[in-house]
Amino acid sequence: MNKAIKKIAPILVIGLFLFNPLVSLGQNYEAENQEIKDINKEIEASRGRIKKMREQQEIYSRAIAQKQKEKATLNNQLAILENRLAKAALDITSAQVEIDRTNLEIEKINLEIKDKDGQILRQKEHIASVIRLMQKQDGQSTLEILLLNDTLNEFISQAKYLADINKKINQGLEFLKQYKKDLEEKQNNLTKVKKELVTLKSELENKKKTLASEQQTKVYVLDQTKSSEKEYQRLLILAREEQQQAEANIVNLEKVVRARIAKLSGKTLEFNDSGFIWPVPKNTVTAYFHDPDYPFRYIFEHPAVDIRAGQGTAIRAAASGYVAIAKDAGKGYSYIMIIHGDGLATVYGHVAKIYVQTDDYVVQGQTIGLSGGTPGTSGAGRTTTGPHLHFEVRSGGVPINPLEYLP
Repeated sequence: MNKAIKKIAPILVIGLFLFNPLVSLGQNYEAENQEIKDINKEIEASRGRIKKMREQQEIYSRAIAQKQKEKATLNNQLAILENRLAKAALDITSAQVEIDRTNLEIEKINLEIKDKDGQILRQKEHIASVIRLMQKQDGQSTLEILLLNDTLNEFISQAKYLADINKKINQGLEFLKQYKKDLEEKQNNLTKVKKELVTLKSELENKKKTLASEQQTKVYVLDQTKSSEKEYQRLLILAREEQQQAEANIVNLEKVVRARIAKLSGKTLEFNDSGFIWPVPKNTVTAYFHDPDYPFRYIFEHPAVDIRAGQGTAIRAAASGYVAIAKDAGKGYSYIMIIHGDGLATVYGHVAKIYVQTDDYVVQGQTIGLSGGTPGTSGAGRTTTGPHLHFEVRSGGVPINPLEYLP
């Protein structure tokens, strides 16, 4: 080996080691890391469990839909409740498995980030070694390097080798920059995953509350009917009559109040608020406007949204206006209707305690009562599935989707 080759041999060895595909930045770290491999197995197992649970959830949903199409009997109603209870319990388990899987994904990402940090550090050390050797080589004058070579061709070859090493170093630096970018992207993804995890936990808690409400409903139905089909049908008739009476009162009283306001003031009521506000703290909507899954749809079309609210939550006027009716029905269906400008009105149902009277003027945000809805309590009525606020928005006396007006 000539003197020139001997001089650059250490640089070439380090360069070849640094950029060997088997130890380069492109190496698949997961293939060597047993911990990540184990996590991947757990993630796949979680996905399998989630898939099976979703299939079972679909079975429950189809069973509920089928029973809802059939005649309203006590057995059918209890079957619907049973399936909804089972589905809610499965939803909770499924959400927990999703959370566990997300935690595994986070753990995996953390391990990958840690590994990339190590790779970047090792690459920096290798590049520093090459640069130090090159600096030693560069310490010699061109004349000294030329004299060490037997021919001009050998000198030119050595210069080419050094140029190649410089090129490899630049490539290595580019790899490092790209990996740094990948690392930052992983960190951003990790942040998103954590946010999704928080959302999943919130959904889990909401499902737990729904399950508790469904259990209360089942107990209430059994207690009221004593497992008698005849008694159940009697309660259905009473519930239907109660709803029809409330609907008739709401429609008639709105006309009367608007006519009275126009007669007294000589003009129609104006809407002075900047839109509606949520009547209870913004929370989970448990039943939507004309909801196809509404459990009492066979009695009447759901003209409102049901907003989850704990028993005794303050109900606030969604906008300023006049109280058309504040109906205290004892253990029956209690409700409040407020007339607003622009032909709009709001109805608040399942009210446990009423703080306003008919003809009162209320301002937006004013507390008008307390929410109820727990089966068997004051103001709940016969068609309730647990504590919540039944909230209607009407335009020209006709129910419309409240979510189109709420912020």
